[in-house]
Amino acid sequence: MFRYAAFALLLAFGCVMHLSRGTEVTVKDKDDKLCLYANLLVNFTVSYVTSGNKSELAEFELPAEVVSNGSQCDAASSTLKLNFGAGHSWSMNFSVSGNTYQADSITFAYNLSDATVFPKSASTDTLSVTVRPHITDVGMDTCYSCKSKETIQSDSVNQTLWNVLIQAFVSNGTHSENLTTCAADLPATPTASPTTVAPVTNTTATTLSPTTSPTPALPTPATGKFSVKPDNNGTACLLANFALRLRVKQGEKYQEMNLDPNVTRASGSCGVNSSELVLASNDMTVVLTFTNDTKKFRLQSVNVTAKLSSGVIFSEANSSLSLWEAAVGSSYMCNKEQNYTITSRLNIFTFNLQVQPFAVKKGLFSTAEECFLDSDLSFLVPIAVGVALSFLIVLVLLSYLIGRRKSRTGYQSV
Repeated sequence: MFRYAAFALLLAFGCVMHLSRGTEVTVKDKDDKLCLYANLLVNFTVSYVTSGNKSELAEFELPAEVVSNGSQCDAASSTLKLNFGAGHSWSMNFSVSGNTYQADSITFAYNLSDATVFPKSASTDTLSVTVRPHITDVGMDTCYSCKSKETIQSDSVNQTLWNVLIQAFVSNGTHSENLTTCAADLPATPTASPTTVAPVTNTTATTLSPTTSPTPALPTPATGKFSVKPDNNGTACLLANFALRLRVKQGEKYQEMNLDPNVTRASGSCGVNSSELVLASNDMTVVLTFTNDTKKFRLQSVNVTAKLSSGVIFSEANSSLSLWEAAVGSSYMCNKEQNYTITSRLNIFTFNLQVQPFAVKKGLFSTAEECFLDSDLSFLVPIAVGVALSFLIVLVLLSYLIGRRKSRTGYQSV
């Protein structure tokens, strides 16, 4: 009895001073000690198709009553999994990086056969989306606190989080009294004196638009060397060297972002038929998934989550790609700049690319299969174009001469 009373007294301090009425969850480790604490509000907006082939929006919130089966903690990683309703779940994965931790991903699974939430749905499948929240550099033994709303967008699902309070790694079974506050909750720093601020009108959004002041062109991104190892002492099973730039579209505006390899963490997994490379920095997470059909490999899926300069969390994915194809046992190489349209809202640009997601030996790249742009045959393209134009000019001249000759023949005297 005393233990529970002491625990309740402890909750009156530290993290709990900032609690709101939301979904509150406690997760305990194998020794029955508190290892993860969360209290948060989440709203969902899901686009789905009805049996009448119409698009509808379902709006609902994470209920206060959830089941945390599947949640777990250890020294290096933790998972908060919340199951609710008729087959829905929401989970957040955390990992430790030095003296801080971050949220690596959020996975939301929703069951379209739940007629209460998705009336007249044409599908009965359970679908899922994976995105990355902007929760980084949280000090160990602190609670992450963010009262401001953060909306994370994807193709068919928008998730809005606010009044978030999470300690993903609780030590000694007790909450910390210290907070890591999100940037959105911090007081804004003035950037100019009031006399220089333009008058506020009904078109304030226009005066703040990035399009009113063109963004300078970004420098060529730095080339990073990334690898995935099955364990700390093992050799690499996936290798990738490249520089990466994103171009994202938000509404009618575009923004470009370079991946900085100096602040990017590489992780992932290697399998027989599928391998994954995860690149995570403070501003973006890029997940590249490769498939192997025993003869050739290819890049099948690109999933990008990024925090834009506007503060909006951007998320786009395409899992039906066929890029960077090469024979298994070889690497794929393309030093020239390449531009790929991943979705209507996302383009990626690569430079100095070499990748090998399967059959890596001794942690080294195998012989590379070059892209067409790098091959010796690429010089034939302008030659072929020149030959075709010359042939076209000859045809035009011949047609002109033949026509002129016929014209003269028609006026000869008899």
